[in-house]
Amino acid sequence: MADVEREKGLPGLEFPDTALRQLAVDLAKKYAGVFSEETVGRYVLESYTALLRTSTVKAYLVTLTGRFVKDRLTALAQTMGAAPKDVPEVLFVCVENAGRSQMAMALMAHHAQGRVNVRSAGSMPAAHINALATEVMGELDLDISQEFPKPLTDDVVRAADVVITMGCGDACPVYPGKRYLDWKLADPSTLDIDGVREVRDQIDGLVRALLAELT
Repeated sequence: MADVEREKGLPGLEFPDTALRQLAVDLAKKYAGVFSEETVGRYVLESYTALLRTSTVKAYLVTLTGRFVKDRLTALAQTMGAAPKDVPEVLFVCVENAGRSQMAMALMAHHAQGRVNVRSAGSMPAAHINALATEVMGELDLDISQEFPKPLTDDVVRAADVVITMGCGDACPVYPGKRYLDWKLADPSTLDIDGVREVRDQIDGLVRALLAELT
């Protein structure tokens, strides 16, 4: 049932439960001086609604919303010049954000060791991470099981210096001054485990080459 009471400091916003409202209050404090309470509240509601459409793990939806919102607000703050941007920002985008882009994000983060900040998103996010992608990444001691598919949003694209697409066509908005790459890779959701391993290894080679250019 919708919360019909207006939380002080979050005027005009209604939250479906108290946990989500408390998340908005906490994040408003965290980003005080950067974003208004109303902006933070709207981001919380918008992000929660987007994840609600796809996520099958409702018990953790508020927690996932918090992670998603913090990433989006940080990206927005970087675009505004209100947050530091000390290293290149790389965004990986595929259709479901459940296989290729998640593997690429994990591999880039692993190899970069802080020299690059990396995000991922999907044009039509799935309900959960591809199990075979999780398994083959585990073979490299890289755990992506705690990640979750996220919808592609304008703020993370604007914050990126390099945007890599993987089979999502024209879904990604194009902004001047950014570098766009399209990696032709098979969709792991259509492959057996050996095929997913092959895609993983292809991504690893592409990530290493891109990292060498960026750093």
